[in-house]
Amino acid sequence: MIGRKNMGRAYPVLLVLLAPVLLLTMIIHNKASNSGSWVVDGLDWFDPVIRIPGNVKRSEDLSSKYHVAVTATDTPYSQWQCRIMYYWYKKVKDMPGSDMGKFTRVLHTGSPDKLMEEIPTFVVDPLPEGLDRGYVVLNRPWAFVQWLEKATIEEEYILMAEPDHIFLKPLPNLADGIQPAGYPFFYIKPTEHEKILRKFYPEGNGPVTDIDPIGNSPVIIKKCYTCVVINQTFLHSLRLPYNMVFINYVLQSLLEEIAPTWVNVSLRMKDDPETDKAFGWVLEMYAYAVASALHGVRHILRKDFMLQPPWDLEVGKNFIIHYTYGCDYNLKGELTYGKIGEWRFDKRSYLTSPLPRNLSLPPPGVPESVVRLVKLVNEATANIPGWDTLTTGQDQK
Repeated sequence: MIGRKNMGRAYPVLLVLLAPVLLLTMIIHNKASNSGSWVVDGLDWFDPVIRIPGNVKRSEDLSSKYHVAVTATDTPYSQWQCRIMYYWYKKVKDMPGSDMGKFTRVLHTGSPDKLMEEIPTFVVDPLPEGLDRGYVVLNRPWAFVQWLEKATIEEEYILMAEPDHIFLKPLPNLADGIQPAGYPFFYIKPTEHEKILRKFYPEGNGPVTDIDPIGNSPVIIKKCYTCVVINQTFLHSLRLPYNMVFINYVLQSLLEEIAPTWVNVSLRMKDDPETDKAFGWVLEMYAYAVASALHGVRHILRKDFMLQPPWDLEVGKNFIIHYTYGCDYNLKGELTYGKIGEWRFDKRSYLTSPLPRNLSLPPPGVPESVVRLVKLVNEATANIPGWDTLTTGQDQK
């Protein structure tokens, strides 16, 4: 089982930060002494214990920047997707409306590859041999645990993304304070799998409707947040009146707490034959949804977070295009899903080498989303230097 970091960390150095708060208490006391009331104008919401509501707004003085993090391997299949993604990240990062911060490819192979100088990369270890049981995606939560533990991340928020994501336009921070934002997948249906999910989310935790229909990606989530608590004991030690307000700040982690649980739930699900069979390739997505629910975290569901051709026909106002599905059409522009089309775009056709430059555009009648996808890929491959040079994983080291 994967251990977790400290759930709540009250740092002694934060006492320095409490000086302005103590000043606030004295102001309150002075105000009260002059007015005959302990309630300060505009501060009558104070309570002996202040609890953070689920939809706290970001303060204007707090940064809304998020760090873009994508987990990856050193295979050509993963590398060419990361190169395209990074190209479009750089293209839209500094446009108006963007809250994008820095970018990290979290490489879970245990050793560097040839893209280290092209894409900002942090190397972490894969799961112990055999633990993923051939399901390489199980390395994703373990990669995040290591990265969060070891890396220096300046931004307050993190966007968990995937190599086959392309940014269509600048992406603002869709999270709302400590409430993260995620994308509702039509195939993640917790209510239809209640019997299975109860193995990992017991009834005592709440209804299965508390499990969001999401995966870990795309998700924008706060790295940590500040929990505000009234410290009555410390207040008494200072011989201050109980109805004066003294606030203690405790740094609470969010993603750092979810990630180890996400690892453990993923491994438990994979180890359970019934669950493994039912969830298949989306098992790790269900694991993240369950892990979040176990920590009491609910996500804002944003359908405009991304689109998935060929099922989503129009680009609309979406921010990300996710090309996980194959796009097969005949020359009349009719979808032939499940059957190789006369025209096709499928990332799995390029497992051992980069896809070629200047792919042919789809025939007339094919949805806008597919046409846009191919144009975006073609622009990236035309402008990325040395596009055809990466071949096999062994050549990267």
